[in-house]
Amino acid sequence: MQLVEIELDPQETAIAEAGAFMYMDEGIQMETIFGDGSQQRGGFMNKLWGAGKRLLTGESLFMTAYTHMGHGKARVAFASPYPGKIIPIDLMAYNGKIICQKDAFLCAAKGVSVGIEFQRKLGTGLFGGEGFIMQKLEGDGMAFCHAGGHIMKRTLRPGEVLRVDTGCIVAYTQTIDYDIQFVGGIKNTLFGGEGVFFATLKGPGEVWLQTLPISRLASRILSYGSPGGRKEEGGILGGLGNLLDGDGM
Repeated sequence: MQLVEIELDPQETAIAEAGAFMYMDEGIQMETIFGDGSQQRGGFMNKLWGAGKRLLTGESLFMTAYTHMGHGKARVAFASPYPGKIIPIDLMAYNGKIICQKDAFLCAAKGVSVGIEFQRKLGTGLFGGEGFIMQKLEGDGMAFCHAGGHIMKRTLRPGEVLRVDTGCIVAYTQTIDYDIQFVGGIKNTLFGGEGVFFATLKGPGEVWLQTLPISRLASRILSYGSPGGRKEEGGILGGLGNLLDGDGM
């Protein structure tokens, strides 16, 4: 379980998802804001649209801003919601925009816009596994994303294609062409156990992948927590396994 600690100058602000807060130094003031903080100086409709975009991606209407109101330096920290890695992304290095899964965003500098990215292709939206809507992070500051398990980064050359399980995509740059491909083959479809579709990512650009999507982790935990969770091992072996694990008979 990782955390990110951000050092703030006087009057500097960081924004984060509700529930991500871990600790902060004295002198930092918390404020609940409507939307993502990028439209706070606009009119009511701009704020409402910013909040509505977050609602479409499954996030809360509100975020929390942490502003250093004192002198010198102060630190605020945010923790990951489940086991995995936190990756720092300098949006300026990627022409001010990164596209990520809707639950990947953790925190960022104030001014970073957390919006929605609609999949342009119908097939991608219908069969993309993670939904028709993804998040886009726009701005010129630092943003931090979280994903499950280990994180790996791939740099794709122009025309290079990477085929990925849809749930394993964390983020990619705006130059990547994202599409969905049918696995094919009746045996693969019925008995492959990997789903009917996978994502194709075509370069050039950068791609971040995760080894353990939260949906995969949750389904495995549920299978062990349900009655007869070891039924695939047979009655005798399953009971023996439960006994060795301390679950009793």
